[in-house]
Amino acid sequence: MHRNRGNGLAFILITIGAIMLLGLALPLIHGIFRLLFPVLLVVLGYYGIKSGRKVIGWIVMFIGIMSLISKLAWLIGPLLGVALVVWGISVLKGKRSTHY
Repeated sequence: MHRNRGNGLAFILITIGAIMLLGLALPLIHGIFRLLFPVLLVVLGYYGIKSGRKVIGWIVMFIGIMSLISKLAWLIGPLLGVALVVWGISVLKGKRSTHY
């Protein structure tokens, strides 16, 4: 059996084709672009601000940040809850130490 040096591309194409046939490609691509597009908006907004187009840069960055916040709400909510509990405990401990 004779092997060519260009087999790497063939294996990549076969793998991508198998993933597409199994129906796994669309959820995977959707998951990646779901977060990639808002990040791209934030980066483009930052670039617009740095290049002198401040109004459009801030608008694009604001849209990207708001989109990222909505996409990451499942993470931000519990983290905010934990932060509030820790802050409340530290306030309680601070009040007790001032009376003694």
